[in-house]
Amino acid sequence: MTEGSMYVGTTWCGTCPEGTPLAGETGKCNAFGISEYNCEDSFFGGTPPLPQGYGYGIVIAFGIFFSVVTSFLVWLDYKYGGTKQTSEQFNTAGRSVKTGLIANVIVSEWTWAATLLQSSNVAWQYGVSGPFWYASGATIQILLFGILAVEIKRKAPNAHTMLEIIRARWGNTAHKVFFFFAILTNIIVCAMLLLGGASVIQALTDMNLYAAAILIPVGVIMYTAHGGLKATFMSTYLHTVVVFIALCLFAFEIYATPNTGLGSPATVWEHLTAIVQQGGAYKGPVADNKGGSYLTMFSKGGFIFGVINVIGNFGTVFVDQAYWMGAIASKPSASYKGYILGGLMWFSIPFTLATSLGLASVALDLPITKEEAGAGLVPPAVAVYILGKSGAVWITIMLFMAVTSTGSAELIAVSSLFSYDFYRTYINPKASGKDIIRVSRYVIVGFGLFMGVLAIILFKIGLSLGWVYLFMGIAIGGAVAPIYMALVWSKASAAGAMTGAISGTLLGLMAWLVTCQGYYGKINIDNLGGDYPMLAGNLTSIMSSLIICGAMSLWRPQNYDWKTTREIPTVDEDASSHGPMTGPDSPEAMDRAKKVMLWVGWSLSLLLIVIWPLLALPAGVFSKGYFTFWVVLSITWGLLATIVSTTLPLWEARESLMTILKNLVTCSTPTQEEEMSGVAQPGDFGKQVFPAPSFGNLGEAVDTKP
Repeated sequence: MTEGSMYVGTTWCGTCPEGTPLAGETGKCNAFGISEYNCEDSFFGGTPPLPQGYGYGIVIAFGIFFSVVTSFLVWLDYKYGGTKQTSEQFNTAGRSVKTGLIANVIVSEWTWAATLLQSSNVAWQYGVSGPFWYASGATIQILLFGILAVEIKRKAPNAHTMLEIIRARWGNTAHKVFFFFAILTNIIVCAMLLLGGASVIQALTDMNLYAAAILIPVGVIMYTAHGGLKATFMSTYLHTVVVFIALCLFAFEIYATPNTGLGSPATVWEHLTAIVQQGGAYKGPVADNKGGSYLTMFSKGGFIFGVINVIGNFGTVFVDQAYWMGAIASKPSASYKGYILGGLMWFSIPFTLATSLGLASVALDLPITKEEAGAGLVPPAVAVYILGKSGAVWITIMLFMAVTSTGSAELIAVSSLFSYDFYRTYINPKASGKDIIRVSRYVIVGFGLFMGVLAIILFKIGLSLGWVYLFMGIAIGGAVAPIYMALVWSKASAAGAMTGAISGTLLGLMAWLVTCQGYYGKINIDNLGGDYPMLAGNLTSIMSSLIICGAMSLWRPQNYDWKTTREIPTVDEDASSHGPMTGPDSPEAMDRAKKVMLWVGWSLSLLLIVIWPLLALPAGVFSKGYFTFWVVLSITWGLLATIVSTTLPLWEARESLMTILKNLVTCSTPTQEEEMSGVAQPGDFGKQVFPAPSFGNLGEAVDTKP
């Protein structure tokens, strides 16, 4: 029988011999007979599976490779595809991106280091409920943001940033308040990217931690500064495809390859059941889970994590300019479709990956410590066990893809905020398109280097990826409700929005500290990272902001008509940045799209966070058959997402690709018709009347501010 395929107990190797980390102790034999992990006090034990050169090679070589490839693709598009390099193109990708690429962009922007690492950590902690709550709790924000994506096209079609909308509606003071929240969000997201990325690369290759934090952003800076948002989107496609391929590889290795010691859902079920009933050397029953099982949705810890996850992630979607850029860059008809498809595709990454790697870490009784799990080292540990060095290489590449693609989106988001909402608003109101591009590039380089320095500072302080992930909702959750209301509620007032955002954040911080002191009796970094302080802070931040903003706006409503948001101008006139006014991109179509998106967004959200978990509760502790169904569902979801992610963008871009290929082969430049890309003229889309008469009299509201 294959080593590791059946339960053999935790004392079969006797007392740990001298020279081992746990010398003299008993009960530290791998429960499934995997002798190489007997008497270990950690999985990695300070010895990385890959030489240091691998780390530097992957970070530097892949950084240069993707910079060259992406820059070349952007050059081809400019030279032979008819795209003109203007500030509108640099920061909005021409507002013409189609559904498949927008969906890939959403997947890429939402696939952080935490997605790949922390999702498996919660599986290691709570069992099947962890991957589910990670996936569902961070998918609904994308689905609900699709509502805002439609509203942007209806009410602010020429906006470059969310803060332009805030300023057009509520003025300069509100603009400055929410500028702070927007930049804070980008800083937190970038911190998490590099905390996770640098930690795992160091664990796998012994690459210097600080060198990794500095070098990871360098390649991203190069292609983002050269090609802007279009370069970011092109690299996003390449990165996302690699992540999905790796996801499928690991899922099949664990659930379909017997020589790993597992090989089927039934075997994984048997191992997890044995760990609970008879104990493992390193894991046992889960406290506060039904029957102590890893195979149940009755999980107190999993549910608390799910609540924190839902609340915290609203901030990092709704307050992050990167997600607004996806909506701004899309064709009107692709905006909401891209967010629906992207959300459903992204669900498979934490769900499938953590159901595979996270559960396998327990089912194999690997000697992973709490500290290693908290640092995101569960996936690397399992990958190294099942694939050896190649597994470590795959995880390192997968992680690098996720960190750099999201990092690129964050860089272009920050550059847009500084170039449009700081430089053009307060420094040089008459800035030309060339000025905007120049400032954007300066910011990309400056903030990219700042990302690395910030990560080093956080490492010195001692903050982990998991700690920052749970804290983000407290820091930025107060801004969620006001920003959402800016586009969907005519009564929302500037005073209510600012008071709600600031008060919500301060109350959230207060609740976080008070709960920590009351529950643990002492405030320190470890206690502040506990479930209950984080839960109290996250809930208070977002809910108090919602109540304060809503109450003040009802008391003294603005009764806004969105006229000024529709008048936000472009900087450069660019025909390719304006879609046709007929068909699926027409005002009437956008009015219908809003109604569809409201129904689909809220229905899918309720399905994922209410109906699905309720339907799983009657199963109690999963039977072998039910668990097999659960695993098959996760793998199928991952396979479908991989197919769509890989093929749909190419299919939608087939005409543009053929144009570039034809012009490249014939060494000819694009015709005027190809450059115009349709019948629209510069400025057409900004002149559309939103909403259309078919939507009612929403656009006829009169400002009745007291």
